[in-house]
Amino acid sequence: MDESYAAVDLGSNSFHMIVASIVDGRLQIIDRMKEMVRLASGLNDEQELSKESMQQALECLQRFGQRIQEIPRLNVRAVGTNTLRQAKNGNVFLSQAHSALGHPVEIIAGREEARLIYLGVAHSLYDENNKRLVIDIGGGSTELVIGQGFDTYATESLHMGCVNISQRFFDDGKIKAKKMRKAVLFAMQELESIETAYKKTGWDSALGSSGTIIAVRDVVQAQGWCDSGITLSALMKLMEALIEIGDSASIDFVGVPERRKPVFASGVAILYGVFETLKLEQINVSEGALREGLLYDLIGRMHNEDIRDKTIEIVTQRYSIDTEQANRVKDTAEKLFHQVKTDWELDEKTDLKLLTWGALIHEIGLSVAHSQYHRHGAYLTANSDLSGFSRQEQMKLAMLVRSHRRKFPLEEFESIAVSTKTSVIRLCILLRLAVLLHRSRSNSDLPEIRIGVNKNRITLDSPSDWLEQNPLTLADLNTEQDLLQASDIKLIFD
Repeated sequence: MDESYAAVDLGSNSFHMIVASIVDGRLQIIDRMKEMVRLASGLNDEQELSKESMQQALECLQRFGQRIQEIPRLNVRAVGTNTLRQAKNGNVFLSQAHSALGHPVEIIAGREEARLIYLGVAHSLYDENNKRLVIDIGGGSTELVIGQGFDTYATESLHMGCVNISQRFFDDGKIKAKKMRKAVLFAMQELESIETAYKKTGWDSALGSSGTIIAVRDVVQAQGWCDSGITLSALMKLMEALIEIGDSASIDFVGVPERRKPVFASGVAILYGVFETLKLEQINVSEGALREGLLYDLIGRMHNEDIRDKTIEIVTQRYSIDTEQANRVKDTAEKLFHQVKTDWELDEKTDLKLLTWGALIHEIGLSVAHSQYHRHGAYLTANSDLSGFSRQEQMKLAMLVRSHRRKFPLEEFESIAVSTKTSVIRLCILLRLAVLLHRSRSNSDLPEIRIGVNKNRITLDSPSDWLEQNPLTLADLNTEQDLLQASDIKLIFD
């Protein structure tokens, strides 16, 4: 396997890409690319991205795509954050972004973003002994995480970033004391919901990461206001200096590039709000952030250390899923998968993982009610915070849970990207058959079941007389035949 990897972070302010190789078992960064796209400023009042902002973003992704075109598909992961979570026309952009970059772009939830940021910081500045608070101010959101070693205790993503706060309080570029106070107060109001819980959890030290905080650090140290990290007194001096300058365009601090000037004052206001709310005196700064976390998470997946496996295990425990039945269904689904993977063009690394997870949690909805439990389960799967999963992955997983019984809801697959819809439908059929074959919930082993496929035609072969000896399974297969036929899928069995 090629040991080159790439992680792409489509942030609300900047797009970042990091390329690395594994040399003698160690990760070695071989390239970094960054462009300030300021995607968040392209959102209008209807929460739609403008054509201009999308075009600028796509041009950036084309450049990134050229750099990584030789890296294997599974060794590249690209994610979108707050702005793409908000954008109502995000699906249009994602389709074009896939073409521009040469790889799909996944949308991650705020808490997943926070987890990945913490992972990037933890790998850059590892400390297994102390609890640490990590702060990351992005273009559209601010993440705050408390963790120790590589484990997190609290993850939160707040809807305030240097771009949207700039648009709200500094839209004319003027930096006045009154505007600064309002921006700080707004940040403190947003932080109010987590203040008590975070103080109760506590931390031994605080760290900041990403562009805004790195820029603030560079300025306060260049000005001689503090020697290391960022202190509260240095931050106050910076705020006073910005008010005195009075205009974003006139900022001339070393460490603030031209394209950061319009959003610098708002980033400082958010950081000061964090300092005030959480009673911080000083923070240190980490060079590691979301893209590094994404890279380490990706490498973990490729080397059988996948956080998503642990997440599914936690879900089965939380909802008291019958693990014996889940494992029976999983084992049969896997056997069916291996027989059809070539003819149905299914991927052993990605599709089999999804089928396995779907089998393990297909009965999650029983924790709500038996009636319509497949619908309850789909809702829980789609709307829970599942560490390691992107929104698109959760939607696919939710469709497996939703469609494992009763009517086959072909019309509901429209929420799945066209490029993966066929494979997800096929995985759902395999799960349905595995569930059907284990309806009795018996510990007795199934006989060898052979499956053959040709596009939408499925043939099941079982030992002679087995269906006669199992009339309930025969009745279930007859019902399934009718349910699939309604979706133009032909099931034949004997």
